[in-house]
Amino acid sequence: MKKITLLLLSLCCLWNGQLHGQQIKIKTGIEVLKEQQFKCLEGKRVGLITNPTGVDNQLRSTIDILHEAPNVKLVALFGPEHGVRGDVHAGDHVTDNKDASTGLPVYSLYGKTRKATPEMLKEIDVLVYDIQDIGCRSFTYISTMGLAMQAAAENNKAFIVLDRPNPLGGLKIEGNIPDDDCISFVSQFKIPYVYGLTCGELALLLNSEKMLGQSCDLHVVKMKGWKRKMDYTATGLQWIPSSPHIPHAHTAYFYPVSGIVGELGYLSIGVGYTIPFQMFAAPWIKADELAHNLNGLHVPGVIFRPIHLRPFYAVGKGETLQGVQVHLVDYRKAPLSQLQFLVMQELAKLYPERAVFDHANKERYSMFDKVSGSKQVREQFSKRHRWEDIQQFWNKDIKTFRHLAEKYYLYK
Repeated sequence: MKKITLLLLSLCCLWNGQLHGQQIKIKTGIEVLKEQQFKCLEGKRVGLITNPTGVDNQLRSTIDILHEAPNVKLVALFGPEHGVRGDVHAGDHVTDNKDASTGLPVYSLYGKTRKATPEMLKEIDVLVYDIQDIGCRSFTYISTMGLAMQAAAENNKAFIVLDRPNPLGGLKIEGNIPDDDCISFVSQFKIPYVYGLTCGELALLLNSEKMLGQSCDLHVVKMKGWKRKMDYTATGLQWIPSSPHIPHAHTAYFYPVSGIVGELGYLSIGVGYTIPFQMFAAPWIKADELAHNLNGLHVPGVIFRPIHLRPFYAVGKGETLQGVQVHLVDYRKAPLSQLQFLVMQELAKLYPERAVFDHANKERYSMFDKVSGSKQVREQFSKRHRWEDIQQFWNKDIKTFRHLAEKYYLYK
């Protein structure tokens, strides 16, 4: 009877787990740090670089965890783009202030400076980084991490990364390595557009390959249970919006799909509507035509669905637009960053008078180049508006980078 009761309880727990959410399958860096009783921080004055994504598996802020840990002396917070509490709009400067919850000073790494100054670091022994990235080069949190590592090296401070999953998994690598004249805060490092590393692995690569100049005293608190084949949904973790326009874990998959062409402000990519980065639309597009052409390309793992909408803000605000929504039906097979170029290609075929680079705002070309990592992407593509003209260039660094990156894998 006792065995039957236990079996029934187990089945109930399994059923409740299926009803109320997926079981958490991994432990993030902050979880492992807690298990280790914060030993690597003991006796040190700690500065924490974080934002709302820095939470444990129970969604408790790393700020509060370190602030309340009896053997940790948290003395300052550092905010990336959007701020420590995530209340600043994309691109807006973040100001120095005081954290309302802890009373700690908050220094901005996205304001007057994007690199911690000696003054900011003078009362600190170690910088801790805990931010959920989205696996794409142009998302600025990894730039913040790299510049903070530089500052740590220059000021003889230790640097600790509390590792987190790459939402895109650890297998996808797409895009070229940036040219020297396109290095910027949205392409800070010589890595592909989709780079297939966790933030801890990326920190190890940047540090050991001298991409930051002087190496820092780096330590990565590894996750437990994460595998390279896992996208974010496989982790069982809850998603905290990494920025206002990345509200869900699956949004991270779409950021590389449209983020480059989105810099031109020529098409709505869903920012300002309910599906950011998951669509392409304009007043002059005929939805069925574009969907037919794109589906005729038979792109692996992708279906394009006609869509009609009226954005609430940003590009196309208040206008009736038509276009396509991108559906990733097989994420592993789908080429993410390539899709926006195929959309631009088919738009030029259907509406030659509307070809993107013949009509987009030329003042935005510089940002397009920086995000894509090379002027050659725009210059070659704009000649005929065909993906095949840049495909080899876009893919040229993938094999070499994968070979390099494998040296720094912390997970199988």
